[in-house]
Amino acid sequence: MPDYSFYTTQYLGDSITGDDFPRLKKRAADQLARYKRMYTVTAPDEDAEKMAICAMVDALYYYETLQSEPNGNISSAKIGSVSVSYNGVDVSPKAQERELLSCARLYLDIYRGCGV
Repeated sequence: MPDYSFYTTQYLGDSITGDDFPRLKKRAADQLARYKRMYTVTAPDEDAEKMAICAMVDALYYYETLQSEPNGNISSAKIGSVSVSYNGVDVSPKAQERELLSCARLYLDIYRGCGV
């Protein structure tokens, strides 16, 4: 499991503070554990799992930040006749799930099926 020092020195992450890292790391690790139950997951080297968790932490932080902004994902709004335009970023749970799996696959071999 990576620590904040690994995140900043090995992964070279710089978007997350040391205070936010443990919470997001727990969520990313839980998601990776879920993938291990659902798929065949192998790590090509000893740091691959740590790198995958760090990538997932960055994605989780991105989605949290986007959803917590005052205007969120809205790029324009009109009150008369109610019109809203969005930035084009899908923040649905399904989109987040796809992004987290994509982040994990950057560093880990994840596939369905059985190993030989």
